[in-house]
Amino acid sequence: MDLEFSEEQEMFRASVRELFEKRFGRDYVRECDAERRPPREAFEALAGLGCLGLNIPTEYGGSGASAVDVAILLEELGRGFLDLAFWVFRNVSHGGHALGAHGTRTQKEELLPLVASGEISVCFALTEPESGSDAAALTTRAAEVGDRYRINGQKVFCSGFRVSDYVMVAARTSEEKHGGITAVLVPTDAPGLTASPIDTLGHWPLGTTLLSFEDVEVPRDNAVGAPGEGWRVVTDMLQYERLCLSAARAGAAQAALADALAYAGERQQFGRSIGTFQAVSHKLADMQVMADVSRMLVYRFAYRLDRGRATPRDAATLKLYVSEAYKAIADMGLQVFGGYGYTMDFDIQRHFRESRLGVIGAGTSEIQRNIIAKTMGL
Repeated sequence: MDLEFSEEQEMFRASVRELFEKRFGRDYVRECDAERRPPREAFEALAGLGCLGLNIPTEYGGSGASAVDVAILLEELGRGFLDLAFWVFRNVSHGGHALGAHGTRTQKEELLPLVASGEISVCFALTEPESGSDAAALTTRAAEVGDRYRINGQKVFCSGFRVSDYVMVAARTSEEKHGGITAVLVPTDAPGLTASPIDTLGHWPLGTTLLSFEDVEVPRDNAVGAPGEGWRVVTDMLQYERLCLSAARAGAAQAALADALAYAGERQQFGRSIGTFQAVSHKLADMQVMADVSRMLVYRFAYRLDRGRATPRDAATLKLYVSEAYKAIADMGLQVFGGYGYTMDFDIQRHFRESRLGVIGAGTSEIQRNIIAKTMGL
């Protein structure tokens, strides 16, 4: 596996980083966070750079780029603004990848160019009040009524809904547990669909919601993949999601580490910088190792994904390690800052809040360990 990047990839990385440095720096990120405001200006700027269609085939207005390219983009976005990275990830995964791999010809022709241009965004609704880790136990039902689906039920923790035009809903179309699920695209303004915001510890700019479906009707042509094959669509999308989320969190972990390292060099106690004390320097060394391993796992997975060799064990290992590493880096980074880290004046508090979701959302660390253990014959 070659971890060297091409000249074009390095130029692409530099262009994304420059965008943050020149136009969307720390003050912009802090304002969006404090005001709970989606970073629309940055999202539109990325659309102008062609980033939103990165993995969409060229025939549909995208770049047809590799998983490694997607990882580069999301690592840099995560380094600059994690919630922006999460908005882009949803379009890349739930839009570009899912529709590109499983959508009908009509869906691809009509929707993928709009995803690539940033004119529409797509989010995903899987978890329900009574089905979390056992995701296939979902009960939201899509009943066939003529040439339409009538959807009833609830979804919870649907993140990014407020900035999305479509939500891909995993709904039950028969009683078979895994074989009775269909993925259906639903407009976010569909009659009968209501969204209630959920107040959370972090990720305020995009937020998350409870969705209620009361006789929501959409054409049966809105199914992504064949009826009853929604679980296959979901698992494929979740594997791609592992890459996207992990790349973004690997970038955010590097940002948290950089802040802690800079503070350790500036903060003076007992006549010298605190970074010269072994108790602090060892923390920073451990953080550096975790950040490096996270990056290596991200690009190893992307490399394997591009070659059709990524396994569920690879995906679980990536998700588990990077999420736990980001949480540990943010926690140790806040400790380096001491009392100042506990205030809202430094960005480390945002990393501390937002890193906590990684070991819960999109598959808990415990579930990832179950997956890994199963591949070991346990």
